[in-house]
Amino acid sequence: MPVARVLLGVTITLATLSSSPIPAAAGVHGFYERTSPISKHLKARMRGKSWHRGCPVGFKDLRLLHVSYHGFDGDRHIGKLVANKDAVPALVHALRVMYRKNFKIHHMWLVDRYGGKDERSMRADNTSAFNCRNVAGTSSWSEHAYGRAIDINPVENPYVGNDGSVDPKKGRPYADRTRHAKGMVHAKGAVVHAFQDSGWGWGGSWNSAKDYQHFSASGH
Repeated sequence: MPVARVLLGVTITLATLSSSPIPAAAGVHGFYERTSPISKHLKARMRGKSWHRGCPVGFKDLRLLHVSYHGFDGDRHIGKLVANKDAVPALVHALRVMYRKNFKIHHMWLVDRYGGKDERSMRADNTSAFNCRNVAGTSSWSEHAYGRAIDINPVENPYVGNDGSVDPKKGRPYADRTRHAKGMVHAKGAVVHAFQDSGWGWGGSWNSAKDYQHFSASGH
């Protein structure tokens, strides 16, 4: 069960592994971000899960990003993302805008928590970035494998195929994009504009199948 603490007048929920206490440097309402190289401990955790031999990017080009976000529970949290070092400025910019606009994120755990399995991470409605995997159903590397993509609230922003299939299945109610619910990304909303400002594309604007959770440096 989460434990509540009060820091600088703000009640912070400390959920094991899901978030960390808001650092004092963030202030009462401020956005917090910290970037660091991949530690030996994290390398060991990622090997065989989100990273393996043959991946198109090595650990030296990846960074661990700690970032504050507004949770579905109404509290502030610190989440973790792994991304390419050259993608960090774009991600920080977009996440800062999302934070200031009070956009809600359900979870932000490293995908290794789910064994590097994208399907499990999506079912858990987890927001994640780097994952050394192929584009589903192909032998081509995903932009996630380069650390230049992020999936945001996959349940509220599912992949919708040309045949009407929805992934994850829990996201079926949100395939109707006329809805306006907590954590949904919309074409004219702050999230899309924030990533566009950094030159990133949105899967919700693809001509055929739509991947509403997906943002990437290449747009694919």
